[in-house]
Amino acid sequence: MFDTLDGLPVHTLVVHAVVVLLPLGVLGTIAIAVHPAWRRTHGRLVVGVLAVATALVPVAVLSGAEFKKRVGDPGHHDQLGRMLIWFALPVLVLAVILVVLDRRDRADGGEEASSWAASPSPRTTSTGTASTGTTVVAALAVVAAVACGVQVYRVGESGARAAWGAVVQSTNQ
Repeated sequence: MFDTLDGLPVHTLVVHAVVVLLPLGVLGTIAIAVHPAWRRTHGRLVVGVLAVATALVPVAVLSGAEFKKRVGDPGHHDQLGRMLIWFALPVLVLAVILVVLDRRDRADGGEEASSWAASPSPRTTSTGTASTGTTVVAALAVVAAVACGVQVYRVGESGARAAWGAVVQSTNQ
């Protein structure tokens, strides 16, 4: 199931989706964490992109195991790829929490609420701005997103070296 699709290795197809969508989700997470107004308009999109990318990480790992049987051991790339899910999941979870908390904060601030919620709650300031909890989650989301971005780079760089290192090195001589 994870070996080939129409004669092409599933791994090379799925990996391209992961290396495009996960960095987009990472950048989107940083953007909605830094610019609270963007959470309302782009938060669901960011969460959706992250959900698809995160769901594809295990597919990339499983298809990579099948691909390894055909082309040989990719070395460190295999280990780094298996760790990627533990970087992607926290970003997804924190982005979801950030969007949910932002929605709650806006409702508590009276922005999208009925008149009973117009007075500030302990979660918002008198102007309806983000609560301390939302700010903390936003900061954690940025840290997790940066870590995930670095891990995506490490996985991709090691995979490129495993696949193309010898080819490029032989043409440089």
